[in-house]
Amino acid sequence: MISNEYAKAAAAAPAQDPMFSFSLIGGMFLLMYFLMIRPQSKKAKEHKSMVEALAKGDEVVALGMIGKIVKISDSYVGLEVSDGTVIHVQKNVVTTLLPKGTYNDITK
Repeated sequence: MISNEYAKAAAAAPAQDPMFSFSLIGGMFLLMYFLMIRPQSKKAKEHKSMVEALAKGDEVVALGMIGKIVKISDSYVGLEVSDGTVIHVQKNVVTTLLPKGTYNDITK
């Protein structure tokens, strides 16, 4: 069915240098590290330091709600989301620390 000439041409694939293959894989890993892994770990480190620095009276965004921290414990914070309404959430759901006065400007 297949002539001998076609079979010879298909079987004669040129051999690649193994160092080229290793350097290509290494280059892909470095690219993935600098584009994905490093920025993600940097952001996680910043979030962790922000959560550890939370204090009573800070105005934050947590679960899409803006509130003022009125109570803080090891793993939970009490957020006042309106006058007299306090919700308790885990510290790690706090996403943003707002500038002072933001909460008062919104609730007026």
